[in-house]
Amino acid sequence: MAIKSIFHLNINCTDHERSRAFYELLGFHVVHEIPEGSDPAMAKALGLPEDVRAKAVIMMIDPTDQRSCRLDLIEWTSPATVGTPYPTLNHAGVARVALFTTGLDAEYERLLAAGVSFLSEPVVMRGDIKFVCFEDPDGTILELIEVPRT
Repeated sequence: MAIKSIFHLNINCTDHERSRAFYELLGFHVVHEIPEGSDPAMAKALGLPEDVRAKAVIMMIDPTDQRSCRLDLIEWTSPATVGTPYPTLNHAGVARVALFTTGLDAEYERLLAAGVSFLSEPVVMRGDIKFVCFEDPDGTILELIEVPRT
């Protein structure tokens, strides 16, 4: 099979600086800055108008691991990012991004103190998997998940 892993996830945002700071709070590091501009080849590949403009950053949890998944954080500036994330987690399509976490309780407390909006407190399911969901500044649902080592 040719597919080896997920290379990146794209999250569109309405305020690039605010969202960048939020994802840095989560532990993501900027590995590539994409200044505001237009790229007709990119627009064509994404099925967007040729003159679309955006600014973006590529972020990684561990920049030293080139095989780890990247986050492509984009603010579309012309035309501007539109819409809102899915209103519920049972909506078709990519509804949330789960972040593998150790020390979930401490991370929950740290993010809660920083003003992050959680859907609930951490819960345990199937006896040993702990998780909690929260929203980024635009309402995109993210999840911290802690799975015990086997």
